[in-house]
Amino acid sequence: MTAQLPATSAPKPSSQPQETILIVDFGSQVTQLIARRVREAGVYSEIAPFNAADAAFDRLQPKGIILGGGPASVADIGSPRAPQRFFEAGVPILGICYGQQTMCQQLGGSVTPGHDSREFGRAFIEIRDRSALFDGLWKEGESHQVWMSHGDKVDALPAGFSPIAVSEGAPFAVTSDEKRRFYGVQFHPEVVHTPDGGKLIANFVRHVCGLSGDWTMAEFRATKIAEIRKQVGSGRVICGLSGGVDSAVAAVLIHEAIGDQLTCVFVDHGLMRMGEADQVVGLFREHYGIPLVHVNAETLFLNGLKGVTDPEAKRKFIGKTFIEVFEAEANKIGGADFLAQGTLYPDVIESVSFTGGPSVTIKSHHNVGGLPERMNMKLVEPLRELFKDEVRALGRELGLPDIFVGRHPFPGPGLAIRIPGEVTKERCDILRKADAVYLDEIRRAGLYDAIWQAFAVLLPVRTVGVMGDGRTYDSVCALRAVTSTDGMTADIYPFDAAFLSRVATRIVNEVQGINRVTYDYTSKPPGTIEWE
Repeated sequence: MTAQLPATSAPKPSSQPQETILIVDFGSQVTQLIARRVREAGVYSEIAPFNAADAAFDRLQPKGIILGGGPASVADIGSPRAPQRFFEAGVPILGICYGQQTMCQQLGGSVTPGHDSREFGRAFIEIRDRSALFDGLWKEGESHQVWMSHGDKVDALPAGFSPIAVSEGAPFAVTSDEKRRFYGVQFHPEVVHTPDGGKLIANFVRHVCGLSGDWTMAEFRATKIAEIRKQVGSGRVICGLSGGVDSAVAAVLIHEAIGDQLTCVFVDHGLMRMGEADQVVGLFREHYGIPLVHVNAETLFLNGLKGVTDPEAKRKFIGKTFIEVFEAEANKIGGADFLAQGTLYPDVIESVSFTGGPSVTIKSHHNVGGLPERMNMKLVEPLRELFKDEVRALGRELGLPDIFVGRHPFPGPGLAIRIPGEVTKERCDILRKADAVYLDEIRRAGLYDAIWQAFAVLLPVRTVGVMGDGRTYDSVCALRAVTSTDGMTADIYPFDAAFLSRVATRIVNEVQGINRVTYDYTSKPPGTIEWE
């Protein structure tokens, strides 16, 4: 929960590796997954909206281009297009779904819109011809499972292209122009539902584009330390700590670069998990010796949350108050030239609509609340090119203990959005205890690292119970646990009945105020991971 300024343009890191892949975003919900698959192959990648792709190309000088999917139809007037110069740049291009369609249309082929072309869900493609895209992976005559999600389909290929795989609903499921190294796939290789999709993308960036795949966290660490030193010089930096992995890794990386020129501010809003505040103070003051200002603001936050039940109102109050407290402490410190933020790449991407217009708000991101411009400080954002799992890898590279690096994600507003209804100290204390019991049982079972996120929720519901010979009328606790690779989609973790029974028994016995425990079986989508 670092206090962050809103991103207003596509990401512009000050440096990047020599070998890069540019991913053009046409509005797909899973474009980020393409970038992740490329990076998993050891190659640096960045995403740019189609209307900013020209500038990104000039800056990155990529060795290959991937055109992503999107919800539009190439038949629609004004639908997105790739910059035409990309097809004359002499670099390999892979078009995925809409990316394949617009590439074919722009190069002289044609696309059929309409219901007869629809293909959604699992499908099988038959490999009809050889291609560099398939080398060492798929062979002629084989059939492979893929994931389709398209309404339109290519019905005529541009000059130089050949069909190399078909599906029941797409005669040009995979196409290629081997001479120009242009490839198109109608399915989505970036999603896990295409079992060999990651390997196919790796084949494109490593084999077709000829990249070495040597982008590592050690290289990133060294590059960033040099970059931070160059940017900051002899200036002073302040960083807001939350106890989460993002702000912790950012602070340790910056401290390694500039030492005591960094001061951290930990605003304790009283909405953290059991023992977390002590862990933060102990790690940064005692272990790393980083100058740390600890602000106990529990009373301020809980007083402001009295009577507030709307989830967005909670988030906005907490974000606004955090900024005010942080700003006041920064002014007390005085003389800081830079503000450090734990901004991650998804924060940057999601802040920029690919059309340049407003995006639908599912929920406010607390860490993109914005600091008042009057603070007049420049930003240091060393993690803004990284995904969450890459931040964890960097944390391990920096030697951070696993209690920080490996802990499950925790929302900026903390327990406030795990207590539907009014937030009070009593309800926070009850939830803290229940959550601690739940996580303790998960760790005892050896399941913590297999789960993306697990937590308890205290519901605004009271039920009748019987304890001993007496009647109780107490709160209901819901348990949530999901598996995910990135938080964009999530499946419920399939605990066995004995585990859930054991957790429920402990919570009811050990946590006064709860007499009933339920388990949330909702995936994302349709639900979100958090309840509010």
